[in-house]
Amino acid sequence: MAAKLAGGGSNRFDLGQNSDINVTPFVDVMLVLLIIFMVSIPAATVSIKLDLPPAIPPPPGAKVEEPVLVNIQQGGQIYIGDQATALDRLSGDLSTVLARKDPSKAPTEQRVYIRADRTVRYGEFMSVMNDLQGNGFYQVALINEEL
Repeated sequence: MAAKLAGGGSNRFDLGQNSDINVTPFVDVMLVLLIIFMVSIPAATVSIKLDLPPAIPPPPGAKVEEPVLVNIQQGGQIYIGDQATALDRLSGDLSTVLARKDPSKAPTEQRVYIRADRTVRYGEFMSVMNDLQGNGFYQVALINEEL
């Protein structure tokens, strides 16, 4: 804080014009923002501790099974692997494919992977998810491709 108490003017009580920048309000605002950020940052860095098993590659020469993929394309076309299907036939066709893949398990107990095109609308994707859930397919995994 600075004040000009004596000036070169003719009157000793005349302070003249003070053209210095008053930084006190600026410093006050910056300190308040600093305190707000210091308080809010620890709450924003919440992490969930997971105890994941280590990744173990399959032994050499072992045959890796291909998962059952449900592909959703831009125009609303739905594919189970390479086989085209529609939303109203999805659960029946998926049950058939899963029963052929592993007859020892019920089709609703097997894992299904869903991959959607980037341009698929959210509503189309959720209609597929709701249809699967409504027919008892609860083990659904989503595939995300990193760019």
